[in-house]
Amino acid sequence: MALEHKSDPQNDAGEKCNASFVEDVQSSGFADEKGRTKAEGDYSGAVRKTDPREIQLVRKLDMRMMPIVWAMYFLNYVDRNAIASARLNGLEDDLGLEGTQYNTCISILFVGYLLMQIPSNMFMSSGKVRLSIYMSVCMAGWAIVSACTALTKNYTGLVLVRFFLGIAEAPFYPGALFLLSMFYTRKEIALRISILYSGNIVATAMSGLIAVATFETLDNKHGLAGWQWLFIIEGAVTFGIAVLGLLMLPDHPLTTRWLTPEERELAHSRILADTVGSRDSKGVLASLKEACRDPRLYLLAFMQNMHLSACSFNNFFPTVIGSLGFNSTITLVLTCPPYLVSGVVGVVVGITSGKWNERTWHITGSMGIAVVAFIISCATMNKAARYLCCFLFTSGAYAVNSVILGWVSATLGQTAEKKAASLSVVNVVANASYIYTAYLYPETNGPRYLIAMSSNAAFGTATIASAWALRWWLQNTNKKIQRGALPGAEDGVFYAY
Repeated sequence: MALEHKSDPQNDAGEKCNASFVEDVQSSGFADEKGRTKAEGDYSGAVRKTDPREIQLVRKLDMRMMPIVWAMYFLNYVDRNAIASARLNGLEDDLGLEGTQYNTCISILFVGYLLMQIPSNMFMSSGKVRLSIYMSVCMAGWAIVSACTALTKNYTGLVLVRFFLGIAEAPFYPGALFLLSMFYTRKEIALRISILYSGNIVATAMSGLIAVATFETLDNKHGLAGWQWLFIIEGAVTFGIAVLGLLMLPDHPLTTRWLTPEERELAHSRILADTVGSRDSKGVLASLKEACRDPRLYLLAFMQNMHLSACSFNNFFPTVIGSLGFNSTITLVLTCPPYLVSGVVGVVVGITSGKWNERTWHITGSMGIAVVAFIISCATMNKAARYLCCFLFTSGAYAVNSVILGWVSATLGQTAEKKAASLSVVNVVANASYIYTAYLYPETNGPRYLIAMSSNAAFGTATIASAWALRWWLQNTNKKIQRGALPGAEDGVFYAY
């Protein structure tokens, strides 16, 4: 019996699988004649990989795709945060910045960044562009714009460069999430998002060290300041990785060049089988409207916004560490270990969340630890206790990111276009937290930073509460599907929580 799959905007470009392979996939127990998983899986219908070909496919995706998306995200944050290091090397004096002009140059990036995410993901899901080319070109674009920072001579030039850097960088993170969601199932994606997000964490930990090495070796060499060399070098490396992305990034499961025809069909079929309520696409704009009409989108967006609000310490982490009373050198050294530990913890949480196909308790446990650490930071000035809390709230808060974003793709992914729109909307709403959380750390509130730490505890509590609200919502939805009040019971695939 031939395996049928739903119409897809890129199907015509994909090569069809031969009949014997289709029969083998069906007999493995992973898909029925409609390409959907049967109820022999866990509570949501998700099944463990047993077919050797599927296991080999996922391993191939991990080895080919994950290193390049990690490197791209690492450089995304290195390039974005280079201005903070450049400030220590005389950027403000060289460009004549005064008053709040530096702060404006920081915030203007997010204007372009937030404006472009939704249109970019809609374009990516339209099937009108090869994703490997689009994301690599965008990366090359932000590499060039970032390098051009070295050419700025005044405040106006820096504002323009930062604005266009936000536009150029905007497509990557929501686009990378969409790309991962097209190749990894609900049980797999949390781990991959946590690995991706570790690129952000490692970049934050390492960017200062990269800057110091540049300033020590190239400052005032060949007529350029150290901060100018920093932007030039990082831009050149980013451009090189963008070229590599053309070769390593995948496209749609049915059109990825480095997958065999059999692997393409399997990659497409297993995601279709894992999708709750999968259906034919009605187009990009219709899918955006459908996502915006789904009330679960707003609860997930609120959850992610509260999570990122609780992570507001990341922009002021040296300031928080500095409240311990050490000199600037020791302070910079002490900022690295909590981030590195949090990266490891995030991967572990991603593994266990995927293994057990569970989200609510992982969010509760991880963010609960962070909330306790925030409260302790409010209550004591003991150096050892406060530094230990830095490990706890970074690890607990950051670990939640991959679980929430994986939940978005699992809950709102009825079509690829709706999934892309939902991920971008959630990301835009969540990143809006950077607008107001920047005001929670005034110098006058140090060294305890009571306002910031108590606010972070409240944000973390709201994240936990919204996770339980969504769990209750999805449980009731599953019951309605089982009773036949909603369609989908015949597929044996239910919402995961």
